[in-house]
Amino acid sequence: MEYLIIIISAIFVNNILLSQFLGICPFLGVSNKLSTAVGMSGAVCFVMTLATLVTYLLQNYVLDPFGIGFMQTISFILVIAALVQMVEIVLKKVSPSLYQALGIFLPLITTNCAVLGVALIVVTKEFTFGGDAHMLNLGESVVYAFATSLGFGLAMTLFAGLREQLALSDVPKAFKGIPIALVTAGILAMAFMGFSGLV
Repeated sequence: MEYLIIIISAIFVNNILLSQFLGICPFLGVSNKLSTAVGMSGAVCFVMTLATLVTYLLQNYVLDPFGIGFMQTISFILVIAALVQMVEIVLKKVSPSLYQALGIFLPLITTNCAVLGVALIVVTKEFTFGGDAHMLNLGESVVYAFATSLGFGLAMTLFAGLREQLALSDVPKAFKGIPIALVTAGILAMAFMGFSGLV
């Protein structure tokens, strides 16, 4: 039951883009077309889940035991950058078609604050289930990261679909481009606020 609560909470209630406002740069920059939004979402899903797994292990088995917790942020950034580079190299060798499909999205993930934000949230925040607050274990952390990346993807694809529709609409000149995108993002965030009492 806890895993279901984590999944629903990460996707709808505490959406990383629309509630926590992490990862706004790709949200506004890569969401012009549905195809690019889906590609970015897939790449973020893979890297966020893998990065959370590695950073959780790094925090609990290296940083905390050796008393070097102050190195958390810099080591997490290095791990994320290294993972993105390794994934890029492996994809280039193993699946050139997938590598071409992801294209520029993999390097963009290195600077996506949502990936670092989830890694930090998992190791620092206490989560409440049924009145009991506790830190997430490894399994719950990976499920949280995966569900958060699904929430990221959901928000990206919804927003990209809305932006494609807005491109075909008669928008006042003052609102064309980024202004109408920001208004749409605000309305979408308010719509997701309706899920706040769900868990």
